[in-house]
Amino acid sequence: MRPLEDLEKTIGMTFSDRALLRQAFLHSSFIYEAGGNPWESNERLEFLGDAFLGYVIAELLYKESHEMSEGEMTRLRASLVNRDILARIAASLDLGSYLYLGRGEESSKGRERPANLGRVYEALIGAILLDQGEVVARDFVLTSMRSELESVASGSAPVDYKSRLQELAQRLGEGYPIYRTIEAEGPPHARKFTIEVLIADHVMGVGSGPSKQAAEKEAAAVAFNALSEQ
Repeated sequence: MRPLEDLEKTIGMTFSDRALLRQAFLHSSFIYEAGGNPWESNERLEFLGDAFLGYVIAELLYKESHEMSEGEMTRLRASLVNRDILARIAASLDLGSYLYLGRGEESSKGRERPANLGRVYEALIGAILLDQGEVVARDFVLTSMRSELESVASGSAPVDYKSRLQELAQRLGEGYPIYRTIEAEGPPHARKFTIEVLIADHVMGVGSGPSKQAAEKEAAAVAFNALSEQ
C-alpha cells in the first residue's frame, strides 16, 4: 500500500486534516475486521463526494449546453457519472493502491474492483471538499474528468442505453425495464453473464458480458433499438 503523501504530490495538494484524507481510503471491510464503527469507513465521504460530483457536472452542462433539453442533460450526466468512468479515472490516479482493505477484500483483488475504485474516487472528492473547499474540489473534478468531458464535447461519449431505455419505456407507458440473469458460467476469474431485459413482461433484449453490468448494458442497447422501431 502506497503512502498518502504520494497521492498528495500526484493531485498537487496538501491536506490540513490528515485523518480526513486517510478516512477517504478506509474500506468498510477494513473497519469491520478492525472492530471499528461503520461510520469510520469512507462511505459517508463517498455520499458527499457523489452529491458534489453530480452537482458540478450538472452545473457544467447547464452553462455549456444552452440548447439541450432537461432530458438530454440528464442522459449526459448519467453517462459521465457512472461507475465505469469513475473507476477508470480512479485507476488513472492509482487510487486502488492507497486503499485500506480487509484481508478478504485484499485477497479477492479488491484494489482493482471497479465498484471500489469508483467509490474511493467519490470519497476523495468528499474529503477534498471538506478540507480544501468548494473551489479546489470543483477544480479537481473538472481536471480529473477532463478527458471524459472532452469526449462529450466531441460527441464520442458512450451512450447510456439503460437510462435511455427506461425513459423510452416510461414515455410509452410500458413501466420500468426489468433485468433478469438467465445464465452465469465460467470460473471466477473469467465469468460470463447472460441477461435479458423485459418490458411489460416481454423480453426485448438479451446481452452477455464479463460482468452483470456489461451484460445489462448490451441487453439495454438491443431493447432500446427494438422498442424504438415499434
